Amino acid sequence: MRDLPLSKVYQLIEPGPVVLLTTGHDGARNVMTMSWHMVVDFNPPLIACIVSDRDHSFVALRATKECVIAIPSVELAAKVVAIGNCSGREVDKFATFRLTPKTDGRVSAPLIAECFANIECRVVDTRLVNKFGLFVLEGLKAWVDPLKKNPKTIHHQGFGRFVVDGDTIELASRMP
Repeated sequence: MRDLPLSKVYQLIEPGPVVLLTTGHDGARNVMTMSWHMVVDFNPPLIACIVSDRDHSFVALRATKECVIAIPSVELAAKVVAIGNCSGREVDKFATFRLTPKTDGRVSAPLIAECFANIECRVVDTRLVNKFGLFVLEGLKAWVDPLKKNPKTIHHQGFGRFVVDGDTIELASRMP
């Protein structure tokens, strides 16, 4: 064993796939790349996520208390990274990256048709927003594309490095 700088710990414990978070506010829509999130409860699904006050999406999420978490497959990896490398203050990301917004849902934020799953969410807890940018979201409705079979997701390891989902294994579980 050798020392690892504490600034690199997050690379070891990234919790889940890189996702896209969409918002809609004052007639404008935006999408941001997000990898800092985690499930905190099953039913209803509660998801904690970090959205910095430096992110363009922060103001819309705080104002509307609605968003969509869209889950892209590895085929969208280059777009996902490019989305995360620019700001919605200067770029219409839906147009620039040729994403198809779908507004058939329960929230004002658009779903992304190219993603294999979308979760419409509302903010249910903001107690840690000022300190950490941590929003707790409740999933209101989830959508999956039945034509996208066995999608592989990407997982961020920091500094432009990603891991793609690998083999699936199934082990006995006692969870209901």
